[in-house]
Amino acid sequence: MNLFKRIVLVLVGAVSCTACIDNAIPYPVEEIAILSYEGVGFSSTIDPVTRTVTLHLDEQTNITAVEVTKAEITENGVSSISLTGTFNMLTPIEVTLSRYQDYVWTIKAEQTIERYFTVAGQIGQSVIDAESRTVTAYVAEGSDLTNITITSLKLGPKEVTAMTPAPEEIRDFSSVRYIYLQYPALAGQMERWQLYVLETDVKAQITQADAWATCAWLYGAAQQNDSVGFRYRKSGEDSWQEVAGVSYISGTLTAKVTGLTPNTSYDFVAYSGEDQSPVVTRTTESVVPLENAGFEYWCKKEDIVYPYADGTAPYWATGNVGASIVGETLTEGVSDVRPGSSGKLAARLSSKYANVFGVGKFAAGNLYIGNYVRNDGTHGIVHFGRPFTARPTALRGWVKYNRGLVDRITSQPPGVTINSGDPDCGMIFMALGDWDPATYGGTADSPVEIATRRINETAFDVNSDAIIAYGEMPLAESVEGWTQFTIPLDYRATDRIPTHIIIVCSASRYGDYFTGSTQSVMWLDDFELVYE
Repeated sequence: MNLFKRIVLVLVGAVSCTACIDNAIPYPVEEIAILSYEGVGFSSTIDPVTRTVTLHLDEQTNITAVEVTKAEITENGVSSISLTGTFNMLTPIEVTLSRYQDYVWTIKAEQTIERYFTVAGQIGQSVIDAESRTVTAYVAEGSDLTNITITSLKLGPKEVTAMTPAPEEIRDFSSVRYIYLQYPALAGQMERWQLYVLETDVKAQITQADAWATCAWLYGAAQQNDSVGFRYRKSGEDSWQEVAGVSYISGTLTAKVTGLTPNTSYDFVAYSGEDQSPVVTRTTESVVPLENAGFEYWCKKEDIVYPYADGTAPYWATGNVGASIVGETLTEGVSDVRPGSSGKLAARLSSKYANVFGVGKFAAGNLYIGNYVRNDGTHGIVHFGRPFTARPTALRGWVKYNRGLVDRITSQPPGVTINSGDPDCGMIFMALGDWDPATYGGTADSPVEIATRRINETAFDVNSDAIIAYGEMPLAESVEGWTQFTIPLDYRATDRIPTHIIIVCSASRYGDYFTGSTQSVMWLDDFELVYE
């Protein structure tokens, strides 16, 4: 074989091998996601697991012409359609985001319209069926149905709905009455609703009774009378006690009964004059304390500090495992306890920046109920929460705080602007909820996963439907001496029982974005759950 043929064969072989190698190399997997979605007349939530953006429209926002002004997707991603502009959101929109692979996202809208219908002399709440566009109010037997006064009526979006005829023109309810609505989303059409007023023989009733540890929430209906309200007693006793602070509006009763004894059976009744409802019996719940609430128990394993006694099951956790990569301890027990404490230790949370062999990372001093799962490079994966079914009303504790100026910025939450030199902010928050670990990424014990590498997708959502009660205390100023605090819990429903509790404390509020001040330090002592 001559030299020319050899060269050609070598070149052909080289090209063939190159082609084989090129075809064998897979494209990298890089998920493209919608990171933020903003516009006029709505807020949005982004679920990266289901790849869904939900627009929560204000009442008066025209669902057929929703204006989106800003949308952010993963860097270098491409969208199959423009994500900004004006959209008809009566039906969901599908969009494909691409780079090396395609990811189909859904954008949908939800619009909650507050509706009510009340009449003079009403008993109980009105029944509103939005699907059939029917509303019904109830009055006492013998009422003159030809002379009913509507005291309130709202069936369409606020501020943009016109009603025909006007509510004050409708008085005869001896048969069904109709009212017609017009608002922008109807595009010139009219929406017809049916109005009913019916008689009922109910004089007084309890419609719902939710007993917590030391209080109970009562809901009922009563015929208008000079004397209406609730009474209660311990089961087995003869005498009734009057419930104070009863609200009576349009035939409905609501009240909170306080001063009850945990694990005790109580009877409740509603009354209107001499008429009394059937007795409803409920048993109050137990008072459940926090574990290691005084932060007395700590241990050290392989030079990592943990907030629990050696040999016991973990309850609280910290970011110390992650910080150990660069030889730092963020959170530890210290002897600087609050005045009057019966304990010997408190918790100190210090935000720090560590640099080892040119690799540096900011980390906030933190303490939370849950579990540090593992390191993910220089990032971390944590699970929030522990099983808990009680219903306290507040979190109380003691705090000191040194607020530094922001000197480390890695990333920021969508919609938040933080500049170097801005004051840092500490944060303590508590949540009770019924999070499903299959949805929120955690485990049965600690159901909510936070992964800092994907923080925009996994950041804790205070607006989650799984949250039953929530309270927070931002620390926007330094607290020089030990100070007692109380964080009331805002319950979104009184009849839901939580499955888990979450408490998170951070010396730098945006530490999960690796942003904050290396001068921020928080001290915590003697937490307790309040039941009252």
